[in-house]
Amino acid sequence: MQSLAMIENWPVPTAAVAVVRADGSVAGAHGPTGRRFPLASVTKPLAAYAALIAYEEGAVELDEPAGPAGSTVRHLLAHTSGLAFDEDRVMAAPGARRTYSNAGFEALGDHIAKATDIPFADYLRQAVLEPLGMASTTLEGSPAKDAVSTVDDLVRFAAEVQAPRLLDPRTVLEAMTVAYPGLSGVLPGYGQQKPNDWGLGFEIRDGKSPHWTGSASSPRTFGHFGQSGTFLWVDPDAGAACVALSDRDFGPWAIEAWPPLTDAVLAELRGR
Repeated sequence: MQSLAMIENWPVPTAAVAVVRADGSVAGAHGPTGRRFPLASVTKPLAAYAALIAYEEGAVELDEPAGPAGSTVRHLLAHTSGLAFDEDRVMAAPGARRTYSNAGFEALGDHIAKATDIPFADYLRQAVLEPLGMASTTLEGSPAKDAVSTVDDLVRFAAEVQAPRLLDPRTVLEAMTVAYPGLSGVLPGYGQQKPNDWGLGFEIRDGKSPHWTGSASSPRTFGHFGQSGTFLWVDPDAGAACVALSDRDFGPWAIEAWPPLTDAVLAELRGR
């Protein structure tokens, strides 16, 4: 795909990108796709997928208590537990507002580790990484932000999300459907969003503007970006997903560079 060469103009030392179709075929790739990059918050969809596998295995229920008083596994996945961004402090009642929370995903990891009697990093490896052949991916700390991976590995994950083998497709559909509709909140880097729609571990684009995906991205687009200069989106209407990793922290450069890449990719996929 010619559009992927746009990353050569990004003001970053190194970047890699790939597009994978819903049938699992790679439409194109550019850059060192085998290089390992810190994922930052692109860790969260991986952790969420492991949590959903724990749910399907019967280790946890989505609506069982987890995190602060009144919160559930579902609240933690959907950033509605009320926990603060990066500390174990309650900011709101569960379900009252969308408070993006690393602490919530850390509480989720702790909850699953206790339920399964397996350290969360090991559970993620056994439940998600090994079955998908993601041999270059490791979780080296927080389930909110400390995974390291490659574009090649995340292509495998993006293919799985589009055509699930590890989960019932109905569970993945729930994960990409708005949980607790209508809640407002801050999308990091992009300010207050009304509403700030989120599924279970995946951010949902809907009508958000500005946004890190493209102007041509469908409202159904879901995924995540990371403060380490990384993103993964899946656009069901386009029948494809895109993974981009870099070694420059998110900032104004990404706000300017990412949407044009996405729009170029979507145009090329549509044959324009």
